[in-house]
Amino acid sequence: MIDWVTPNWPTIAGLHALTSCRQGGVSGAESDNLNLATHVGDNADKVTENRTRLISQTSMPAQPYWLDQQHSNQIINCQTSVKNQLPPTADGSFTDLPNRVCVVLTADCLPILIRSTDGHQLAAVHAGWRGLHNGVIGNALKQFAGSPAIAWIGPAIGPQAYQVDESLKSSFVNLNSDYEASFTPVSANQWRMDLVSIATHQLRAEGLAEVYTSDICCYQDTRFYSYRRDPDCGRMATLIWRDST
Repeated sequence: MIDWVTPNWPTIAGLHALTSCRQGGVSGAESDNLNLATHVGDNADKVTENRTRLISQTSMPAQPYWLDQQHSNQIINCQTSVKNQLPPTADGSFTDLPNRVCVVLTADCLPILIRSTDGHQLAAVHAGWRGLHNGVIGNALKQFAGSPAIAWIGPAIGPQAYQVDESLKSSFVNLNSDYEASFTPVSANQWRMDLVSIATHQLRAEGLAEVYTSDICCYQDTRFYSYRRDPDCGRMATLIWRDST
């Protein structure tokens, strides 16, 4: 059996959201490895089996909108059901329709789920430092209309495990001086970077009063994949959808 964690936000009947853990699949050297990505060198048939298990055991209504993620700021609108086409290049998806499953894959970057208060508008966003720097959160929120939105930031690398150099830190502080508080010095040219803090700041700046976090560092918690812990790792999925009734 696979396992997953769910957002600690207010629940709505018929709304489903989760991040998968790494156990319960058939991939890799381990016998219980639920890699859900096709781009990490895994056997394609094993990835298909892992995805089939995820869909079945979480009772998804349809195939998720798998993306070709490129650390961009692009968001797609999931208007039609998934066909046998190549996944679109984007780092987030939005829908206001039932039975459309938005999904992103991560292994250190932030998986962010966003929903309207009534749960009728949904988005899943993949945000590493490039996405945060280039406005992927703002682009996702541009898809929303009407009611205010609520966000959840799922398992991702924490600042204690994520060090960056002075140039990256400076590029963020030059964008917004408030980001200074999201960096802690380690040495003359090394800083611990708090991706969750920056994402939370951006979400609140866009008007979201409710931002929830998993408080799970995927580097430290071995239930999840972490590229910095293991560069040959798989990817977990963070998904959101609502039922038609």
